[in-house]
Amino acid sequence: MHQRGQSKQESGVSSSPKPPMAKPSLLSRHHHLALIAFLCLSLAALSACISRSFTPCASPPPLLTHSQEEDHSQPNGLELIRGKTVVLVSHELSLSGGPLLLMELAVLLKRAGGDVKWVTNQKDTEKHMISQNLEAKLLKNGIQILPARGLITVESVKMADLIILNTAVAGKWIDATIKEDLSKMLRKTLWWIHEMRGHYFNLEFVKHLPNAGGAMIDSHATAEYWKNRTRERLSITMPPTYVVHLGNSRELTQASEDLLVRNILRQHVREVIGLSDDDLVFAVINSVSRGKGQDLFLKSFAEAVQLLDKQSLNTLHAVIVGCDAAPSKYELELRSFVAEKKIEHLVHFINKTMNVIPYLAAIDVLVQNSQGRGECFGRITIEAMAFQLPVLGTEAGGTKEIIVNGTTGLLHPVGKEGVGVLTRNMVHLANDASMRKEMGRRGYERVQQRFLEEHMAQRIGWVLQHFISTPTH
Repeated sequence: MHQRGQSKQESGVSSSPKPPMAKPSLLSRHHHLALIAFLCLSLAALSACISRSFTPCASPPPLLTHSQEEDHSQPNGLELIRGKTVVLVSHELSLSGGPLLLMELAVLLKRAGGDVKWVTNQKDTEKHMISQNLEAKLLKNGIQILPARGLITVESVKMADLIILNTAVAGKWIDATIKEDLSKMLRKTLWWIHEMRGHYFNLEFVKHLPNAGGAMIDSHATAEYWKNRTRERLSITMPPTYVVHLGNSRELTQASEDLLVRNILRQHVREVIGLSDDDLVFAVINSVSRGKGQDLFLKSFAEAVQLLDKQSLNTLHAVIVGCDAAPSKYELELRSFVAEKKIEHLVHFINKTMNVIPYLAAIDVLVQNSQGRGECFGRITIEAMAFQLPVLGTEAGGTKEIIVNGTTGLLHPVGKEGVGVLTRNMVHLANDASMRKEMGRRGYERVQQRFLEEHMAQRIGWVLQHFISTPTH
């Protein structure tokens, strides 16, 4: 199902004049000071986090708090939620994309006047420092934390006007918690799905999906995949399904347009890693796992380094952001490959963080190398485009709905056949600074047209308007 004002296939972006890289005059003095305060905190955290060695880092740089941000009382498409109670259910509270995105929606709904409650389907014994810090952020924004089970949660669900279940995995919470009036609860449930991997098509997770009031999915490619896969593999039918492309947070947008913040972050991050301003940095910013394709990226990078060794004026570097505090078996394989190729001095591993702004300010090209069916959406792609970075992405999933091939970036096939193409694309961009700049400019234009926080809020608001106004709800 298409959103109003969206087309399923797009062939280009407008050729309007070059947008400004920064608009400091549009930022209030209060917000500019807040960004500087945020910058100082980020730099302090980054000094501890970034390492050329194998030393892990535990805590991410902080984000701006609600009180530091500008007024958000202007209409954003979510006004109909004012005075309504919304319960958000997440399968976990971590630094992965799904929970962080739901947290952003929670804050948006709260600002719109909703009574917002949060449930994490996680035992207290499974909670860790990161989840506790994220809970504190929710509380600071006026969002009530409910236990995963128990009477208070059941009563809150019964009284809610809307339930948003986040990710397919969160479906396990339903049977564990709701014992009565299940069909009534499901009718007012909007199931927000971000997964694109086959192992999520399991009745343990999604057996109640056909009876939900609706499903909201981040891309047309993923919606089509879920429609076909649930029918063919599980013999179930999807509920009414809405496609909602995501948008960048207001915080990231403002930071991307503040030249002072960007320049200082770039200088500091590069200094800590050990890079000069002339070094050319390609980065993958994703959880380190085989499905994200860091192994194939490093193969392409190693080949590009060989090809560019004698012809490039810049030294090529690779940055991989998204490592776990304790290196996984897959990460150790990556490090072993780097050592075998004798490029340890060119490859830098950095731990997971909920704040990608410093890294986007410091790099030159983003590589979105997700494998298989690709990303459901891949929000880091539009975040990089906001920073006027060209993006090299796999020709799969939601990435195809973001990148305009040859205009805002370059696409390559998934799998081993994509390694050589990605190598050529990296070499091409390394040798053509004007192309990098032009692709970055066009990517920025595209974000301004389609992928801001207000665009996402308007799209979700449209879904909620149709969802809540349906008589069965």
